[in-house]
Amino acid sequence: MILATSNKFKQVLCVNYIARVRPAELKQSREELKILLTDLRPGFGFLANLSALESMGLDCRTELGRNMDLISQNGVGRVIRVIPDPTKDPGLNILGFFHYPNHPPITTCTTLAEAVEKLLTEPHPTAPPKPPKPTT
Repeated sequence: MILATSNKFKQVLCVNYIARVRPAELKQSREELKILLTDLRPGFGFLANLSALESMGLDCRTELGRNMDLISQNGVGRVIRVIPDPTKDPGLNILGFFHYPNHPPITTCTTLAEAVEKLLTEPHPTAPPKPPKPTT
């Protein structure tokens, strides 16, 4: 199962991979991603959460790559992955090399809490600088 959400205010796309993920689910999620991406500006953050993933077979790589292409084409500025069990990683580093041609910074965390903290508190590499606070 795939559960995708976006936060327009924080400019974050979040995709949760849950239980056993199949190629058809990845393909079906692409339509949902297209809609969610309309609310995000280039430079948005992408959180890929694999903490509830049981399995994703090698047969998922083509559809996963197509989803990564879509995210890349919409201007992803930063990728944060939650992969608590490295044995369940379907080869995201290799896929990212081919499907993120602009090479956004990629961070892998072992917990969702760590990932969210990095995503929301660390300076976003492609975000414009914050204006100085007015002095009174």
